Amino acid sequence: MTFSLKNQLCIGLSLNHRQKKQAAMDQAVSAQIGQAQRAEQAKLDFVFKPDSLYAHPARLSSQAGLDPTLVLTLIAEQTDNIGLVTTISASFQPPYILARQLQTLHWISNGRAGWNIVTSLDGGENFGETSKLSSECRYEKARECTEVVQKLWRSFPAEALTARNPQDLVKPITHQGNYFQVKGPLSIAMHASGEPVLFQAGASEAGRQFAASVASAIFAATPDKETAKELRQDLRNCAKANQRSPSDIRVLPGLYFFLGDSYEEAQQMHREAHQHLTLEHRYASIETTIGLDVRELPLDTQVTEVMLPSEKQPVRNRTHANLLRRFISDNQPTVKRLLDRPEVIDSAHWVEVGTPQQVLGRIIEWYNDGAMDGFIAIPGGTEKSLNLFFDQLVPLLTEAGVFRREYTSKTLRDHLK
Repeated sequence: MTFSLKNQLCIGLSLNHRQKKQAAMDQAVSAQIGQAQRAEQAKLDFVFKPDSLYAHPARLSSQAGLDPTLVLTLIAEQTDNIGLVTTISASFQPPYILARQLQTLHWISNGRAGWNIVTSLDGGENFGETSKLSSECRYEKARECTEVVQKLWRSFPAEALTARNPQDLVKPITHQGNYFQVKGPLSIAMHASGEPVLFQAGASEAGRQFAASVASAIFAATPDKETAKELRQDLRNCAKANQRSPSDIRVLPGLYFFLGDSYEEAQQMHREAHQHLTLEHRYASIETTIGLDVRELPLDTQVTEVMLPSEKQPVRNRTHANLLRRFISDNQPTVKRLLDRPEVIDSAHWVEVGTPQQVLGRIIEWYNDGAMDGFIAIPGGTEKSLNLFFDQLVPLLTEAGVFRREYTSKTLRDHLK
């Protein structure tokens, strides 16, 4: 198979430890260390650890909610080259603690740390917050938090460690903002490789503007290629508006994959992964996402744009709402088709089901059509699916010339260049 290739993909792996019954925490840690080591053997750019500050009742038995920064600190000691991207909320964490944690991970990993900046929808009650901020206010707070963190990193430059008079270089930041008042300086020096790399996952208008101003990589919710192309182009335009080069930003959709020796085997994995989602759960998901109740409609009824509620009504997640509304407007799907959409069952990720060779072709198609700069691989299905990813799909990408054979650098920032 011959492909037209423009550059090299940036590939990360999401470390998700899921199973039917909660394993002992030490098993969850060892499993994720093992995944990270395999990812490094495959020469991936980074591993990525998602997080939630809210104990969702429906997920208590299926996901080990270990602190991502602590897990990645353990992984740093067991690896040498792969980047380590942790998720920390800018909504609740004090910037000083955040800056210190990340710079510590940067030192322990010798320049491989990354920060996935998130704004939290849930969990505020665990931090004394009595009301939820609007999307615009959450990103305004995140922007200030990130600014303070970067000021703190720069308050103790690496050169101060070897300077004759380090006190001349280490300075307070004396930040007085709308959300934070921080004196500084930080108590730990900047690593010689520079600052940890910033990632961001927001795709709303406020999220895009924030991401384009600070992030080097965007973890994108893009269930289809056209959505991905629009997002990538808009982010590149936003980068220019923020006096940044479009090449400064890598758009990385989450690729939720189910790989098998045959398409039928992969399809069965996908069905089994979602068999716990009842019809009522899917109906409720549509209603929560866009405010539309389709329970009383026959499954073969087409859902059209005129049936959509007002865009101004409150929704839980504006990004997912916009994606699902767009899909309905463009496709007029049946209720049955709508119930199977990624935005309803898969958190709006790009989903691929098939053999490694089949999925390879679709990855190349997205890449050459300008829909992405790489992806964050999210394992789906059985252990076999993950094995096929490492043993067949990544080597196929390498053979196609779109992914590295060996590391040529030691830091995450250099991997992304």
